[in-house]
Amino acid sequence: MAKHGKKYLEAAKQIDADAFYEPLEAIELVKKTARAKFDETVEVAVRLGVDPRKQDQAVRGVVVLPHGTGKTKRVLVFAKGEKAKEAEAAGADFVGDQDMINKIQQGWFDFDVCVATPDMMSEVGKLGRILGGKGLMPNPKAGTVTFDVAKAVQEIKAGKIEYRLDKAGQIHAPIGKVSFEAEKLAENFKALIDALNRAKPAAAKGVYLKNIAVSSTMGPSARVNAAALR
Repeated sequence: MAKHGKKYLEAAKQIDADAFYEPLEAIELVKKTARAKFDETVEVAVRLGVDPRKQDQAVRGVVVLPHGTGKTKRVLVFAKGEKAKEAEAAGADFVGDQDMINKIQQGWFDFDVCVATPDMMSEVGKLGRILGGKGLMPNPKAGTVTFDVAKAVQEIKAGKIEYRLDKAGQIHAPIGKVSFEAEKLAENFKALIDALNRAKPAAAKGVYLKNIAVSSTMGPSARVNAAALR
């Protein structure tokens, strides 16, 4: 078990570990107990009642948070011709085809998200090991393999996040920064939970939203009343 410092333990005393809070109340507590000198990310952890080993119970998707994440993502688009021009006009940070593939093969990674047009995927696929290992491989389910590159870039810049079930049956996702107003964080929280409810697999049985907790990067977590959100 990890040892926590004095500041963390002092902050944790302000949150009842046995209590289940309403989302806004939990968020307000997380903001109050954030203690780092930087603007911490507010994160949500959701334990789902699904079997992560079964393909028909996989939960993965994207959601555009109404108030963004507080972090501007650097977007790389693999595209040619008119599609490359559309990506540039939409605000993509880097646009190219074979030249960008070569840069990545040489160890360049100054980007946060990759988008690719479908006709580029045969070439981009050669970067599977490199990009896949970093969770950067374009994927149709995440909306990052598309001919509508302008929309993809705009949504990512506006605060689109991807959520994905891990091996432990949990989803971890950012919903903003500690500096955000609590109400805005609550609206981002609601957008994420609504998206997870919509993504519920037909094969999932029993309670779907089992446990939900909100925390800041360095702070203690507050448990949310999941029953009220089902």
